[in-house]
Amino acid sequence: MRHSRRRYLQLAFAAVAALAFSHGATALDYPTRPVRVIVPVAAGGGADIVARLTGQWLSERLGQQFIVENRPGGGTNIGTELVAHAAGDGYTLLLVNLTHAINATLYEKLNYNFMRDIAPVGSIIGVSNVIEIHPSVPAKTLPEFIAYAKANPGKINMGSAGNGSSSHMAGELFKMLAGVDLVHVPYRGQGPAMTDLLGGQLQVIFATTPGTTEYVKIGKLRALAVTTAQRADALPDVPTVAEFVPGYESSQWYGIGAPKATPTEIIDKLNREINAALADTKMKARLADLGGTVLPGSPAEFSKLIADEIGKWGKVVKFAGIKAE
Repeated sequence: MRHSRRRYLQLAFAAVAALAFSHGATALDYPTRPVRVIVPVAAGGGADIVARLTGQWLSERLGQQFIVENRPGGGTNIGTELVAHAAGDGYTLLLVNLTHAINATLYEKLNYNFMRDIAPVGSIIGVSNVIEIHPSVPAKTLPEFIAYAKANPGKINMGSAGNGSSSHMAGELFKMLAGVDLVHVPYRGQGPAMTDLLGGQLQVIFATTPGTTEYVKIGKLRALAVTTAQRADALPDVPTVAEFVPGYESSQWYGIGAPKATPTEIIDKLNREINAALADTKMKARLADLGGTVLPGSPAEFSKLIADEIGKWGKVVKFAGIKAE
């Protein structure tokens, strides 16, 4: 009986050890096939550009393709839900941004809980939004735009990357603090909104700097102010909103998330590679060209950033009475 019990324990320990070895080996070998990076907005905007730069880096470093897949719709909820319900094996990742923190309180009912179902992998960059107007708008400065908007209430179309997106919320905060009436026009991503702004169907957008600053530099759009507390390196001559509207501050950020059940070893491996990218001189320069400030850190630090932003924007959603469309 004693030998039988001893044999049973030996087999049990062997099974646990084998499982642990297999788990470790999986993380060590990861990835062994292509990885999908779900971008829950349309192609062409800041999230898409950051995802493709990060995916290219990870592909080169880890020897497998990190394929960006745009899944727009539902204010990022369609793509996010896909990742939340995906297998936690490291082969489906999510481009996370400020919209995810906003949606946590903007939507009363979602088929996922972001903080419960998405594991933070690592933050990438923080960027400013820029108030950009079509040249047909007769304003050269932010005070002139505010005066024009007050003289034309309900006649200025404000595009955004979607209901609850960073561009939408930055605009709503501006409307609230500056006391202006702008008509919100949501799109399925910043790319389509920028197309209509360039075409004159929109008059203003609170755009993220990646993918938009070039239009300002070549004169197709006019930048009036940046939304962060400090001026942006990419547009050093453009003032902050707070210089004219006290108390205003809004910033976008991007990072990578994964399904909650993803092994810690895989998350840590991806986090190390993301931080290596943010320390690389060439990568930092490319991100700086997009107007971004690198945000290296641990998964825990990224989790805290998301939690803090959920709290901040939850107050704005409640105060402004913003409802999901």
